[in-house]
Amino acid sequence: MSNTNEMQEQWTEMVEEMNDAVADSLEQNMKAQAAFVESWAEAVEDSVPEEEAMAEGIQGYNRAYEVWMDAAEQMFERSTDAAQGDDVAPSEYRDIWLQSANEAFKEVMSTSAFAAANGQLVERMMEMRREADDVSQETISQLGFPTRDDMDEVGERLVELERRQHDVEQQLDRLEEVDEKLDRVLDHLEG
Repeated sequence: MSNTNEMQEQWTEMVEEMNDAVADSLEQNMKAQAAFVESWAEAVEDSVPEEEAMAEGIQGYNRAYEVWMDAAEQMFERSTDAAQGDDVAPSEYRDIWLQSANEAFKEVMSTSAFAAANGQLVERMMEMRREADDVSQETISQLGFPTRDDMDEVGERLVELERRQHDVEQQLDRLEEVDEKLDRVLDHLEG
């Protein structure tokens, strides 16, 4: 009888562990979905896309949500299989979530609303970079150091000086040729 009780306790313990694992997985799924939705909302927060783009964005989110729900269903099925004695590797759970995350992100990122939001984000980042660059150039100037504009001007002047030096060298070469011809003419006349 002790053997039967021991087996029942082991079975109960295994089922409890599986239930805990499923509950943890579902909780992680909900957290991942919430983070995903929050991330997506932040990406489009300041932009109000056209109605068509917005509708497409919502459809993309809906498709992503379906992917997450399919993953949750697969997790439940695999957990049930494990509870029934099937050998289910923990890596299967990880693979289900990784694959579904990739598919869900693909669904959202392929929408024109996401592309528009990304474009606006990049534009804002470039604008912030320009502003930061202006501030740093102004600070450098106030500290008495040469700014990028100063260095660009020096570079342009150097290029112009090199061009002029090349012209002068060519004129000197021509003058030397003329001088040599003149010396030959004078030698010929004296000779």
